[in-house]
Amino acid sequence: TAKQAVTRLSTTAWHDFAERHNNIAREFYRRAKKGMMNVAVIDTLVPRLTYSTLLATVFYLKSQWRSGLLGQENVGILLPSSAAGVIANLTVFALAKTVVNINFPAGKDNMQYAVKASSIKTIITSRRFIAKLSAKGVDLEELLENHTVIYMEDCISKSGKAKIARNRILFRVMPGFIGKHVFSAKVQPEQTAAIVFSSGSEGRPKGVELTHSNIIANIKQTATVCNIERSDVALAALPLFHSFGLTTSMLMPLLLGCPLICYADPTDAKTIGKLVCRYRVTMMYGTSTFFNLYVRNRKCMPEMFTSLRVLIAGAEKLSPKVKSEFQLKFNKAIYEGYGATELSPVAGCSLPNEIDVADLYVEEFNRVGSVGLPLPGSAYRVVDPATLLDLEPGVDGLVLVCGPQVMKGYLNDPEKTQAAVFIEDGVRWYKTGDKGHLDKDGFLTLVDRYSRFAKIGGEMVSLSAVERNVELVLTAEGVEFMAVAIADERKGEAIYVLHNSAKSAADIRRELLDNGVDALLLPSGF
Repeated sequence: TAKQAVTRLSTTAWHDFAERHNNIAREFYRRAKKGMMNVAVIDTLVPRLTYSTLLATVFYLKSQWRSGLLGQENVGILLPSSAAGVIANLTVFALAKTVVNINFPAGKDNMQYAVKASSIKTIITSRRFIAKLSAKGVDLEELLENHTVIYMEDCISKSGKAKIARNRILFRVMPGFIGKHVFSAKVQPEQTAAIVFSSGSEGRPKGVELTHSNIIANIKQTATVCNIERSDVALAALPLFHSFGLTTSMLMPLLLGCPLICYADPTDAKTIGKLVCRYRVTMMYGTSTFFNLYVRNRKCMPEMFTSLRVLIAGAEKLSPKVKSEFQLKFNKAIYEGYGATELSPVAGCSLPNEIDVADLYVEEFNRVGSVGLPLPGSAYRVVDPATLLDLEPGVDGLVLVCGPQVMKGYLNDPEKTQAAVFIEDGVRWYKTGDKGHLDKDGFLTLVDRYSRFAKIGGEMVSLSAVERNVELVLTAEGVEFMAVAIADERKGEAIYVLHNSAKSAADIRRELLDNGVDALLLPSGF
């Protein structure tokens, strides 16, 4: 359609914008100079940090770490969403190096692989956090023994505090055009800012290289559709080793001048509720799983969430049940974002509909079952996965995304990069691996992942479709289930459902049949 054609053309202007704003550290400096005494970060473990103090602390640590990190391109960070995590990431950006936030829940082997693949020699962490991880059974001994470790607790002495105080005065009086050169060196648009490792669900974790311009452009795109204002207050509880936590939850509020409330554990529903209430949080980003925890926790009361204005769910599909129950308990609507690590991470989002009071025309941004429209400067296509030719509206196919947020590539893996990203008419398109369709107005509806299919007797059977049927039968609170495909000598593959329900396999099968489930979608076992 004409609308989609114009949308695709807009990506060019956004690429130009991204290339002019290509330094995360300088963008932070520019924001800090506009409101030096404004609150930047609030952490339960440290006093409130103003932009002035944060700027001065980062500059001090930059001078302390520069010689030790000389010649190193990538720097490992093992910290939660906290003031320490914010300071460490900003300091590495100011040194014009690449941050690699280590995915500590991924397991010992995956951590070792990520660190080795990134050629990391130095890891920044804290003794307090290491002790907490060790208490939870996370084995870090070998990882830390073989690398230079910088502990945040050891970095600021009494003399260091005096130098930070001096830096605060220095940056207040220093002209902005001089200060930005002093604070951070210039970087090229294509320079990698962060390497974010996937969870490894399809084999070894993939290191996704996101550039400074990728991240800054995605922040601007997301802020535009969410109508973020300086009066907003953001909660940062998502882990920094995910792009959703690094870009949307941490960097976006910092670069836009919104106070950032840090908390390391998004599963602690009671504390999350208290923080939202105490600091009048207006923006919260999370996953369907986390939002479900807040619904289930009795100590998370409806009155705690009254200040929230923007609630976006991402990283996994938003359960309709969680969405409706959250609305019922807190009287707040959760809107679903769509994206991937390879997209820095946001590609699009559903938002509240707007009405023009002059003629009562409703501008739609939200349709039931859809993940919404693409972000400004981004575009969707749905194509045949074999030919990459565009499909008609309503026809399911492979979802493609373009825009300035499309990753640089996979770390040390040009073959996988070439398989995931292709250029057509000068535009870089990312193959998401998602199956879905566009309607005539450009709203995207996701159906499945191409990797989540079982091939039974030559027929491709969607595991998600099986799960949707099982969901109608396993409705008890606390029940979890998942459909998996395993090898079968007779039909190639068979579908089994893993579950923690008290129901017997015979009862589940009978109820599925009573609901009229097609024989092809009936699991072989439970």
